[in-house]
Amino acid sequence: MLTSMLDTDDIKPCGFRPLKRVEYDELVERGAFEGEPIELLRGQLVTMSPEGVQHADVGLWLFRLLVRTFGDHEFELRHTSPFVANDDSEPEPDVFVGPPARAGRKMHPSEAVLLVEVSSSSIRKDRKVKELLYAEIGVPEYWLIDITKGVPVVEVYTDPTPQGYATMTTLRDGDVLRPKHVPIAIQIADLPR
Repeated sequence: MLTSMLDTDDIKPCGFRPLKRVEYDELVERGAFEGEPIELLRGQLVTMSPEGVQHADVGLWLFRLLVRTFGDHEFELRHTSPFVANDDSEPEPDVFVGPPARAGRKMHPSEAVLLVEVSSSSIRKDRKVKELLYAEIGVPEYWLIDITKGVPVVEVYTDPTPQGYATMTTLRDGDVLRPKHVPIAIQIADLPR
């Protein structure tokens, strides 16, 4: 009887209130999401996809190559760590390359010269949400390493604009990655399979 009196459309919310990055950081510090693989994107808590073997291998291989090449003095290098994108987003790219860390910094890095996402099940999010977010905030270069077919294909995004990256180049076996702001050359064929 009560069911017929209550129309659930009358009590649906009119919208949602996005979470601010500072609120998210405070909740993380208090342990609110302990053990939950999430990141903040556009004010929403988004579940991160579990890493398969190839995903983990590619991200770690690239990170270790950068560490061996540059040590810890030319760039700040991070692997699957938070990046302060803006007031409503704190993604965790697979590889972060930024200017050297400033002494006494009290938050995660907020400037990057290169961000890398290794993609399989998260490819739609990485192509649409993160590509636009990284371009909007002016990250000069973004790599999406597509491993959906087993053989890595790298989409290199450059020339950021508020509407997305103006240039996208696809690299495959036989091609060489040459980032604009990081003096290194990486053979696509060397990426783990």
